[in-house]
Amino acid sequence: MTPQDRAFLAGLFEAAVRAADPQAALQPHLPARPKGRLVVVGAGKGAAQLAAAFEFLWDGPLEGVVVTRYGYGCATRAIRVIEAAHPVPDAAGLAASAEMFKAVQGLGPDDLVVALICGGGSALLPCPPGDLSLADEAALNRALLASGAPISVMNAIRKQVSGIKGGRLAVAAHPARVLTLVVSDVPGDDPAQVASGPTVPDPGTRAEARALVHSWRIELPPRVADWLAGDAGAAPDPDDAVFAGHEVRVIASARLSLEAAAAQAGAAGIPAAILSDAMEGEARDVGRVHAAITREIAARNRPFARPVLLLSGGETTVSLRGAGRGGRNSEFLLALALAAEGVPFAALAADTDGIDGSEDNAGAFADGASMARLRALGADPAALLAGNDAYTAFDRLGDLFTPGPTGTNVNDFRAILLR
Repeated sequence: MTPQDRAFLAGLFEAAVRAADPQAALQPHLPARPKGRLVVVGAGKGAAQLAAAFEFLWDGPLEGVVVTRYGYGCATRAIRVIEAAHPVPDAAGLAASAEMFKAVQGLGPDDLVVALICGGGSALLPCPPGDLSLADEAALNRALLASGAPISVMNAIRKQVSGIKGGRLAVAAHPARVLTLVVSDVPGDDPAQVASGPTVPDPGTRAEARALVHSWRIELPPRVADWLAGDAGAAPDPDDAVFAGHEVRVIASARLSLEAAAAQAGAAGIPAAILSDAMEGEARDVGRVHAAITREIAARNRPFARPVLLLSGGETTVSLRGAGRGGRNSEFLLALALAAEGVPFAALAADTDGIDGSEDNAGAFADGASMARLRALGADPAALLAGNDAYTAFDRLGDLFTPGPTGTNVNDFRAILLR
């Protein structure tokens, strides 16, 4: 890949992240000053940056607490920032959930709760219900992550095995009004799905969650399966009067970020085609589909004529087959590079939060010669893909993309350039 193409693709990623900048996203959605207290709560990989931006923009007194991933915190004045584990919850996350409930206790109808919610909040807000433990909830998360199920399925199950998700935090804030401001990282931008909706209820039922477990063949931990088999602790009904007067707004999303990247490419003379901002499915399968489109363009100038930039977003998944390293964006890219080997393309796939899975990279770069280079280094690309070891592949090539935590999260960013 030429330095020019690498810089071009990295610049598109930066444009996508800027479009989800916390301060710019929050500014149009600041609420009117309440008669009573203003309490800020929040969860997700970009929650600390959202809290800091809200403090900067707000001209009155406030208080509150947010939780983010370890290493993702930032300085705030009045809002406390707690760091906890992601993607498998830990004791710090459990403490953060308790602090959220404490923050919204004793509020009245003149008080306002502002919930700053973004991707990653599901793992950062563990709150095991009934006699379940943190270890049970952590085991549930590991089972869901290994299943290959889409985020909507995972969250539907999580909501039925929680004391805080599915609108339960908003119930605890009653009779205060709740304004939820969401940075969406889920396909379709359903705010009830982001962070499993701690302040946003949805109509999903316990029976539906059990059906999803069965259809996706998810091997639940026995204690969690027993809990899900019962009826205790069901998620609140969205039609419950406790939610009257609450408001929910999506303030940033993959769609807006992809449109920003497309505009930047267009200004540089490269037409952009946004394939979708809501792609789901196995990362390697989505990679192969993108490869087929790339091959068709290179060979026949259809469905788009060169030069063109293909953009897509959403959230793919990875079914664990091996013990390798790498997240969904790296796996997508390895599959793409294998299936489009020899085609003159340059690509970047990365998570907009700056971390792809649990490694230190957001994703990686690849082109039509990447796999030949990898074989020349003595590695087998197909074997690395089979073992979920995309990180190792791109590390060997020196093509990991490591911008560090970005302070926001609108999920996957995929860009394929054909000049």
